[in-house]
Amino acid sequence: MKLTAFTDYSLRVLIYLAAEPDRRATIAEISEAFDIKANHLTKVVHHLGKSGWVETVRGKGGGLTLAMKAEDIVVGKVVRDTEGIVEPAECFAAKPSCCSIVKICHLKGVLAEAVSAFYGVLDRYTLADITQNRLDLSRILHFHRVATT
Repeated sequence: MKLTAFTDYSLRVLIYLAAEPDRRATIAEISEAFDIKANHLTKVVHHLGKSGWVETVRGKGGGLTLAMKAEDIVVGKVVRDTEGIVEPAECFAAKPSCCSIVKICHLKGVLAEAVSAFYGVLDRYTLADITQNRLDLSRILHFHRVATT
C-alpha cells in the first residue's frame, strides 16, 4: 500500500514537532528541513490542526506544536485520518464495480485482510516510538532552522 504525499507530509510534520516538543515551529522551518513547498505544508498543517493533532498559533511568535504528547499519537490513527477511506481496488468503491468477476472474486477479502494487517502494525506504534532518536532528528532537521529576527 502506498501512502499519499499528504499522509507522508503529515507524518513528517509530526516527527519534526516531536523532535523538539517544547518549542514552536513554523511552516517555513519544516519546509526548509524537508525541502517541501510551504504551500503544500500549509494545507497539511491546516488539516492536522482541524483534526486535533497539532495546535497552531497565528501572528508574531506563533507557530505550531503537538496538541498532545507524542506517546498519545498513534501512527495508525494519523494515517487513517489523512488517507481517508482506503480502497485498494475498484471493488471497494461505493459505486458499483465494472469488474466482470466482482460477484465471485475472493481477492477483495484478501485485500481487506492485507489493509487490516497494515493498520494493525501502524496501530502498535506511537509518534514517541518512531521518534526515540529525538536528538539525532533534531540535529538533522533543525540544522536548517530559519533564522528569526
